[in-house]
Amino acid sequence: MTRKRDLTRVRNIGIAAHIDAGKTTLTERILFYTGALYKIGEVHDGAAHMDYMAEEQSHGITITSALTKAAWQDHLIQIVDTPGHVDFTIEVERSMRVLDGCIIVLDGVRGVEPQTETVWRQRSRFDLPTLFFVNKMDRPGADFAQAMASIGKRLGGTPVPVTVPLPEEDAVVHLVERQRIRFLGEHGEEVVREPCDDVCWANLAEQREALLLGAAEIDDALADQVLAGAEPEPEQLWEVLRRGTREGLLHPCFGGSALRNLGVQPLLDAIVTLLPSPLDRPPALAYRPDGSEEEVVMRDDGPLAALAFKVQMWEGRRHVFARLYRGILRPGDEVAYQQPDGQVKKEHVARLFDVDASHKQRIDQAHAGEIVLLAGLRRATTGDTLCDPDHLLRLERIETREPVLSLAIEPASSEQEEKFLEVLEKLQEEDPTLRFGEDPETGQRLLSGMGELHLQIVLERLQREYHLRVRAGRPAVALRETIGREACADYLFQPPAEAGGNAMRARVRACVRPLERGAGIHTRAEPRVLPEGARLLDPQREALQQGLAFALGGGPVEGAPLEDLEVILEEVELFGSDSSPEALNAAVSRAVRRALADADPTLLQPIMTAEVVVPEENLGAVLGDLQSRQAVIRDTRREVGSSTIRCEIPLASLLGYTTTLRSMTQGRGQFSTQFERFDVA
Repeated sequence: MTRKRDLTRVRNIGIAAHIDAGKTTLTERILFYTGALYKIGEVHDGAAHMDYMAEEQSHGITITSALTKAAWQDHLIQIVDTPGHVDFTIEVERSMRVLDGCIIVLDGVRGVEPQTETVWRQRSRFDLPTLFFVNKMDRPGADFAQAMASIGKRLGGTPVPVTVPLPEEDAVVHLVERQRIRFLGEHGEEVVREPCDDVCWANLAEQREALLLGAAEIDDALADQVLAGAEPEPEQLWEVLRRGTREGLLHPCFGGSALRNLGVQPLLDAIVTLLPSPLDRPPALAYRPDGSEEEVVMRDDGPLAALAFKVQMWEGRRHVFARLYRGILRPGDEVAYQQPDGQVKKEHVARLFDVDASHKQRIDQAHAGEIVLLAGLRRATTGDTLCDPDHLLRLERIETREPVLSLAIEPASSEQEEKFLEVLEKLQEEDPTLRFGEDPETGQRLLSGMGELHLQIVLERLQREYHLRVRAGRPAVALRETIGREACADYLFQPPAEAGGNAMRARVRACVRPLERGAGIHTRAEPRVLPEGARLLDPQREALQQGLAFALGGGPVEGAPLEDLEVILEEVELFGSDSSPEALNAAVSRAVRRALADADPTLLQPIMTAEVVVPEENLGAVLGDLQSRQAVIRDTRREVGSSTIRCEIPLASLLGYTTTLRSMTQGRGQFSTQFERFDVA
């Protein structure tokens, strides 16, 4: 299949939200109204088109980002539906990296929630133009104005209302077009637009003023009109909204209820009108092997530059999702990519596919601006830049987070050992936040991930998808170590000389001092060398670095990775030929280890920001339970019939908390978390 798309009529967008805000339900409506689906699949029935994994259908949540396509007003909309659960945040991160705009879905009752803040930070990293869809406006307690206010308060955004929902009338009022839009038919597919009557318009004067004032902030001509009391034409207002959205100055808000088929079509109109095409986005910045920068302009002519942003095992075979930023890619083409360690690899692309959720269709070529699926790449992984072998480039890589929870795992039978190792290697390629390795202290094999649900889904996949039976231990929190005070150690390495062997001697003075949280590890290895006039040779300098790296391989308490400290090699004393590289390596590692042991070493635990929503009558009991779990309460907010608690709490205290919370609230309580930092509990 060969096709060439007009990029001005393409919109690559992501749909993201806090868990259970309704983004997959919204995606299903978009696909139905655009004709991409002939019937609507509901998440609660396990029938959503985008939630095609068995685990997604059984848990009723999105686990992996899925790509689909829809046509609206002679435009092609490529949509990525992303997970809302914090355990799968890497799916959002790598999707945002390759998109041109996004829609963030809010719960009309809850407004901005913890994972909404995470999503907002991710879209901010890539300066993605954003629309908000305030969903579930048919529910008791839903408040469109309050949800918009939370965008400004908690995200620092600039919300402007565009469609205000009237759920009791199955309608929305369009503040730009001054229309009342009703949604009739079995699934709201019949859109009836009529002029908004004067009474209704007068009731919405405050929202209309908020729209005009927000737009006037970024356009002087419009500001003059608004101050003069004149009504701007819809075309003029659309133009200002378009510019403000694409420059990140405005965030238009649309109210409705996806489940009740209310307000989706005006959002589709806005996707086409307000969000940018690939050509409207600034050129991508890439780096040549010599470190110089190059702007990658979105066009077909020019050497290939594409970003591999996701690896997925599809029908048992390895596939790579890629976004093309320049050039054309065809089956059989050779691509090169530079790995993080600097090595350059070359491979051939065997086949290209167009993707629609769980379906793929072979194509003959891919053009700049497109997101496609590649088969045949055996080693390319998330974050690699696929480029012309004669024009090496490196686009900005995708950041991954370190796992915070581990469990011991092994195959149920020794016959499956080889398959067990092979499958876990594949799963790590798919998911950069998943780690599998051996604990050097206990010899146990550990599977590490972003949370209990993350690890649970992996265990379910091992059994369902790969027919592997495994034995797994209880989840254990990943720890870090740091120091509490400054300390120094002076160590003379002088082992007894063996008969006939060479004497070894070297002295090192090393100091360590604590740094603020999140600072990482800093080293300074420019010591004063004694005796005066002596110099370190290159092999000796290398030995110092190796000894330093060895000493920092784990903390003195439990051997956990070290964080937030500085190591300074202050002094090195040489003893002629006795101070071999081996002697210096041993001296520096032992001096640093001794300094660490004397510096009040302490364990750091993952600290989570949690938001707990409970019925009003259970607030006191839940607060008391949280405080008994070492939670630091930051805020308590009361709403209609419920209360929201925001707190910081050690991850270890939250293991199994879901069951406790359900028991305390008769199944009505819910909580969400996101990783904040490693700290002393």
